[in-house]
Amino acid sequence: MNRNWKDGLNLMSKVTPRRAWNAMQILGSYFYSRYSGKATHWGMPVAISFEPTTSCNLRCPECPSGLRSFTRPTGMMEEDLYKKTIDELAETLLYLIFYFQGEPYLHPKFFDLVQYAHNKGIYTATSTNAHYLTDEKARRTVESGLDRLIISIDGTTQDVYEQYRIGGKLEKVLEGTRNIIKWKKTLKSSTPHTVFQFLVVKPNEHQIDEVKRLAKELGVDEVGLKTAQIYDYEQGSPLIPTIDKYSRYKPEEGGTFSIKNELLDHCWKMWHSCVITWDGLVVPCCFDKDAHHRLGDMKRQSFRELWRGSDYHQFRETLIRSRSEIEMCKNCTEGTKVWA
Repeated sequence: MNRNWKDGLNLMSKVTPRRAWNAMQILGSYFYSRYSGKATHWGMPVAISFEPTTSCNLRCPECPSGLRSFTRPTGMMEEDLYKKTIDELAETLLYLIFYFQGEPYLHPKFFDLVQYAHNKGIYTATSTNAHYLTDEKARRTVESGLDRLIISIDGTTQDVYEQYRIGGKLEKVLEGTRNIIKWKKTLKSSTPHTVFQFLVVKPNEHQIDEVKRLAKELGVDEVGLKTAQIYDYEQGSPLIPTIDKYSRYKPEEGGTFSIKNELLDHCWKMWHSCVITWDGLVVPCCFDKDAHHRLGDMKRQSFRELWRGSDYHQFRETLIRSRSEIEMCKNCTEGTKVWA
């Protein structure tokens, strides 16, 4: 059976009648809101991103964790806060991502967090730079029940890889990948579904075919070619790819750049998902990396209260009225990705 089909079937196996009905409510309210012009919301989120930690071992140039540029506090998520949230949402939550900023494997109880959600039948995923996938941690990853493991590999040679993954070692990534594949085979497990995520930037765009070959050689299930978000793109950047297909930006007269996508007055993410920071703040999506739009606080209220609260309603109303009023939306393509 095709590996992607196996992953799809695994995800579908997590769908219960309660989760299916919840998803239908969200979908219905989203389309009703788009066509009525009124922010209406039914149901609870289908997907949530949890931030285990803001700590990271690398210094990637377009990442607030790597640049150490946060204005918000940094730290590790408390296990009790996490479990309280999962307990409240488990019946309707389908997809849980252990990632926002930082390196998830630095959290001392990362495997316990994954196992807790896994035991409640929630599909779990994480994204890692793979520098901590030792033999033991690879085994524990497989045993935890993690469903999807996204491994960032932005170059197939050290000289190219380190141009974006500053401070990183490609051999550690390859070693960690081999460890995961080995333990999947040893434990006869089809999970986690392993993905090589290749952030296409100008320095590595010539290695796209090579990363596909490398993934096949190692036994990785899938390759995702992701477009890069550039913060200061207007005057150009050495990271903007020359291959148009993999660039979010287009050149203009005078040597400046603009975003390709049209800024439409709606956003599916505001209806079906959200992000919870390590200290319990609820923010709209992964573009709010410094948590400027704080729509609730899990330390002070239940998730249902904030999801239905006035701050969330007002934010959705603004999206429906004029998305251009929200600064972070201007550089958003809703995570454009090309699957290989």
